[in-house]
Amino acid sequence: MSWDIVLFNSKQKIESVAELDENLLEPTDFSRILESSFDRIKKDDNHREIIGTDFTIDFFANDEHSSNIMLSLYGENGLYELIELAKNHDWQIYDSGLDEMIDLENPENNGYDNHRKYVEQIMKK
Repeated sequence: MSWDIVLFNSKQKIESVAELDENLLEPTDFSRILESSFDRIKKDDNHREIIGTDFTIDFFANDEHSSNIMLSLYGENGLYELIELAKNHDWQIYDSGLDEMIDLENPENNGYDNHRKYVEQIMKK
């Protein structure tokens, strides 16, 4: 099962997506940065699959700059790779499963473990 997250580039410290100020979002070439940041990438038209150690990250490449991009993660290590990338580029990460922003300095507070518990809860229903 995938874990969907959104990368944002904003001048605003985003506390909640509901309170997002779109005027403070900055267009970014996420696709180019993602593709140049990882060694193993499988390409199929505009679909990209980053393949790492115990993780994959799926996304759809775009030639246009945008203020955000949705990614599907498979494996906890993918989150930690993206957190380091986000720190380097001053991006922020939204976790759609938890409906909250990820604390980049303390990802264990709201990261993969919480997502795994959420999925387990859904599977029990």
